[in-house]
Amino acid sequence: MDNISQIISRSIGGYSIGSILSALLTFLICLIVVRLVLKLCSRLLSRANRLNERLQKVIHTSIKVLLYVLTVIITAEALGVNTSSLTALLSVLTLGITLAAEDILGNVAGGLVILSSHPFALGDFIEAGGTSGTVREIGLNHTKLETANGQMILMPNKDLSSSKIINYTVLGRRRIVRTVTASYDVPTETVMTACMEAVEATANILPDPAPAVYLTNYGASSIEYTIYCWCTVENYWPAYHSINEKLRDTFAKHNVEMTYDHLNVHLVEDCRTSGQ
Repeated sequence: MDNISQIISRSIGGYSIGSILSALLTFLICLIVVRLVLKLCSRLLSRANRLNERLQKVIHTSIKVLLYVLTVIITAEALGVNTSSLTALLSVLTLGITLAAEDILGNVAGGLVILSSHPFALGDFIEAGGTSGTVREIGLNHTKLETANGQMILMPNKDLSSSKIINYTVLGRRRIVRTVTASYDVPTETVMTACMEAVEATANILPDPAPAVYLTNYGASSIEYTIYCWCTVENYWPAYHSINEKLRDTFAKHNVEMTYDHLNVHLVEDCRTSGQ
């Protein structure tokens, strides 16, 4: 027994064999606990049907890194190492990384919110922050939208998650808003009739909600009318352009003049010149 006590009391590199053995035992126990916790997390994440595969991997990796960092700190304490300086160093590094990557972390947090709440999916047509387009890619840092003219826009998830999102694909329809102007000389009923005939002549306009035409503004030289109607998302642009074509025909049919901005210039003859 004395020999065993002497062996345990011996030191290696300033640490006793006893403390080293205790640290190894602590390390093995921590590894076992980490493995069990990770298995439990994997099972829980696999049952969370609302979380997609990418989000599950991010959560699993984050938990794994955190557990291994805690394992290192606990093992160091078991070895007799003063971990206060290590903890302080990790705190400073964490603060520095947080400040340096504030926008990136904000975008990642926004991406996690989007991936977990599912406000839209790939292929959906959405409008957010004044930008509309079809969702082509959902990442942790940004979401890629394809606009109607074929442009690809990368929207930061930080801004996207905090803005109002309208998902027209889930709604099943999209509203067409078309503004026209007409002369003061044309009766209001005539203009509204011409507008409604243009809508009725346009294909793929939904009957519910019912189309409507309103007088919305009195201009300097014309009256403004606004047409509201609905169509399916995939038929939006064909219906929008078709209404423009039909409006020209119906306005011509009812003798409604489409006004435009113009400037009337009146030339006044100089009386002194005319008297000579």
